[in-house]
Amino acid sequence: MSSIPEVPPAASPDVEAARMLPVIALVGRPNVGKSTLFNRFTNSRDALVADYAGLTRDRQYGQGTFERKRFIVVDTGGLMPESADALALLAEQQARIAIEDADTVLFLVDAKAGLMASDIEIANVLRKLGKPVRLLANKSEGMTKMLVADFYKLGLGEPTVISAEFGDGIGGLLRDLLANTPQNTEEPEWDDGTIRVAIVGRPNAGKSTLVNRLIGEDRVLSSEQPGTTRDSISVPFEWGGRKFELIDTAGVRRKSRVTEVIEKFSIVKTLQAIDRAHVVISMVDAQDEIGTHDARIMGLVAHHGRAMVLAVNKWDGLDMDKRKWVRDMVDFKLPFLDYVPVDFVSALHGSGLRELMEHVVAGYEATTREMATPELNRVLIAAVEKHAPHAILGRRIKLRYCHQSGRNPPAIMIHGNQTDKLKDSYVSYLANTFREAFKLQGVPLKLEFKTGDNPFKNKKSDLSPAMQMKAKRLAAQSARTKK
Repeated sequence: MSSIPEVPPAASPDVEAARMLPVIALVGRPNVGKSTLFNRFTNSRDALVADYAGLTRDRQYGQGTFERKRFIVVDTGGLMPESADALALLAEQQARIAIEDADTVLFLVDAKAGLMASDIEIANVLRKLGKPVRLLANKSEGMTKMLVADFYKLGLGEPTVISAEFGDGIGGLLRDLLANTPQNTEEPEWDDGTIRVAIVGRPNAGKSTLVNRLIGEDRVLSSEQPGTTRDSISVPFEWGGRKFELIDTAGVRRKSRVTEVIEKFSIVKTLQAIDRAHVVISMVDAQDEIGTHDARIMGLVAHHGRAMVLAVNKWDGLDMDKRKWVRDMVDFKLPFLDYVPVDFVSALHGSGLRELMEHVVAGYEATTREMATPELNRVLIAAVEKHAPHAILGRRIKLRYCHQSGRNPPAIMIHGNQTDKLKDSYVSYLANTFREAFKLQGVPLKLEFKTGDNPFKNKKSDLSPAMQMKAKRLAAQSARTKK
């Protein structure tokens, strides 16, 4: 049984960058526009936005650039001092951690709703923390400073009038906040070798617990209540000298159980996370039955062409008979994932996580691998010699040469004749041959086929009708002679 030391915690790159770049935390009661402002600052749609209180529950880091000045922005869950809800209290803890890491706190209030009692309570808390606080009167499209005068009662100075949705006042705000920040003269590095890993599965499978265990801190909310995570939370960290970006996704429920519009948003974010990832960890609960819905989620990952690792969580505490039953269920319910490595882990106690991360790295290397054309053709020739394609109406299908046509997922283009008539079983044979030769572990290899055009197709004959008839007679006579 392995333990925490096998996956040493490391500070995330974004948090380390915050030692040099200014860190701006967005706080306020729920539904005042913090996630909208986060998206505006980062020029992204990383945070879910809807007219729904309590949508953001975890803190989420993002990077913004304004006039060639870079900064870190942290989106937090809404502070609800008056709430006794367990998830609301956990979200407030996340917000307080973000405030401690921040250089500047932007306290958002709703200009349209006016001053609320909870705004006053939050202002009292912020004053005690000793952080620079900037008061922002959001949703103030068309308003003047006179119309937000009530917010002077918070004792945090003059409110800055902005509209996160329409961008009013954002430029001036950032210009003030970044006045002492030097400009970035380096070109951005788009591909820095970071391995993007999305973690998907049904609600309460242990996805957030796995993220927290890997990084060594309670970075995302973890609760026994299904549906705790609603957004896709990005968490950078390092392991084994490699940089990773873990994407904790909301649990995908069966369609019949998706009742809230927010959960439908979460499904969309999960699909986006899968599409963005290099490797996907599909988590299932060993103490629950592996059902059709789990198979659908993994089929979705395979359809997107992503490298995959299957993590069977909550493995600790199961007796030998139960473990054998779970292994049989994996083989029986998921036969189409025979190329995917399976790890039996405990996210809560840390067992099996080293093997899991090693498989993640192997999956990344496989999905981004460059395959040399000469070696590909040697493998193709050997495969055809060992097992040739079947014949169609007496004509044998010929596979002439191949080359790599894509990565993530890896794709191979095979040229030949009548390739559209290849049987599925032969295509699977070729895929397994290439996968074994190039050690493409956990990758749904994509094979593409291209049939060469006949240069004489649709070309008009230069022979006269009499000469064409003679040619046909000679061909028939030759066929009879061969018989």
